[in-house]
Amino acid sequence: MGLVAMPLLAQEQPETEQKQVAAAPSTIATLTSFVELKRNLQKDMQAVNRQLQSAQTDAEKANLKQQLEKLESDLKTTNRNFENIAAGVDMTTLRGEVQEEFNLQQEVFSLLRPAIDEMKEITARVRQKSELKKKIAYYQGQLPIITEALANVQKLEQSADNKTLLQSLKQTAEQWAKQQAFIQSELQAAQLQLDKLSADETSFTEASQSYLKSFFQKRGLYLTIALAVVIGIALLSRLSASAMQRFIPGFRAKHRSFRIRLIELLHRVLTVLLSILGPMAVFYIVEDWVLFSLGILLLFGIAWALRQTLPRYWSQVQLFLNVGSVREGERLLMEGLPWRVEQINVFSTLVNPVAGISQRVPIDELVDLKSRPSDADEPWFPCSKGDWVILDSGVRGKVNGISHEFVQLVQRGGARVTYQMADFLAASPRNLATNFRIKEIIGLSYDLQKEITGTIPETLQNYLLQRLQQEGYADQLLNMRVEFNAANNSSLDLVVIADFKGEVGDLYNRFRRAIQRWCVDACSENGWEIPFPQLTLHGALSRAE
Repeated sequence: MGLVAMPLLAQEQPETEQKQVAAAPSTIATLTSFVELKRNLQKDMQAVNRQLQSAQTDAEKANLKQQLEKLESDLKTTNRNFENIAAGVDMTTLRGEVQEEFNLQQEVFSLLRPAIDEMKEITARVRQKSELKKKIAYYQGQLPIITEALANVQKLEQSADNKTLLQSLKQTAEQWAKQQAFIQSELQAAQLQLDKLSADETSFTEASQSYLKSFFQKRGLYLTIALAVVIGIALLSRLSASAMQRFIPGFRAKHRSFRIRLIELLHRVLTVLLSILGPMAVFYIVEDWVLFSLGILLLFGIAWALRQTLPRYWSQVQLFLNVGSVREGERLLMEGLPWRVEQINVFSTLVNPVAGISQRVPIDELVDLKSRPSDADEPWFPCSKGDWVILDSGVRGKVNGISHEFVQLVQRGGARVTYQMADFLAASPRNLATNFRIKEIIGLSYDLQKEITGTIPETLQNYLLQRLQQEGYADQLLNMRVEFNAANNSSLDLVVIADFKGEVGDLYNRFRRAIQRWCVDACSENGWEIPFPQLTLHGALSRAE
């Protein structure tokens, strides 16, 4: 084992030495250039020092000191680079130099600088034109003032007798004349530059098209790669979701466990993060700092927009995990209707099992709601499709259709009546679909007072049962009773109470009429008098007299 390792070690050492020997010429050449640069900088510093000693004015001294400081800084940087390259490592820690303090604002701006520089380049011509126009307006305002000043000085020269005064006026006029010439030259130069820019200027549409064309020519490939990465991430996300549905038990269950929901949530979050970071990684690898900066700027904008909505997103996460204020299988009130929470997902499913309607709502709409467990006997809706109902207004019809907005009834004869959902519920519909009861009153004469509570109710009940049997409605009858109801002013009233099955709810009014008809037939056969109301009769007689 040792004999085998020795040759390998012997081979590795020459290879390392060969690399060092290969790198040595380039290092030496670099160090030689640094030595030459240091010598030149030192010469320049000596020359500046000599000029500084012979300088006469303060302005000249200040300028020379500034140049000397720049040369000293360059010399210091050159010495540091020379030491780092000669040593082959960073010597900053050995020198004990103080590292610059971290500044978040500067770091952010350094990341965004490429995008800002690109925007500055786009608007360079516009900003240049604006500056030239300001410059022209400024010089045009200065020229009349200096022209007027020269004219006034020339008038004073003509009337001046004192030689000293005349010489001073001439000197002033000469200075202003030079200033006038300078302003005129600057104005002409600015005007020429503006005219040239205007002549070369293209329309906004053409400039935009040209910039977009240039932008996509330079970065079209990178954008295409970034788009391909996003599509690839989306496909991988879809494939991984299908794999989880196939191999994770209970992933497709109607009511999933907390663990399954957490796995799906993490999968969705990871997909979003990779879709965002994928293009950023592409721009970083290809070193397109403009697109990278624009991506960072976009991320900052998204983060700033989401900072106020984070609590709401947290509530949505709780709902998605089925640990929030709304939970699967429970009951909630929404839009004036009770709903059963069938499934909670990014788009949740709500169902009203009796009305036969459902809706798919975004999970965000459930954040402000709350659900509760429901009992088996709690009502969900007054009726189902196909049921016969009677409203408070007396309207009776068959429920033909139920939607979130309307309920439509079909009356006997085919007429359709449509109600808004809120109005339909406010009308307290009475459902005839299960069973229903009919109560009809018939009044007999006081001459039958002895029999009205005994034999007459029994006789009338038997007669009504016989007629129901004859007309084929006995199977739909659940119960029938005839009882004494009340002693009225002019009659002794009996009440007929009949309970029918819901399947004949469409015959509700027919049964009412039939019971009244059968009662009259029973009175005729048994000789029972149906009295005329005494108050009505006496009132009619009084009006006749």
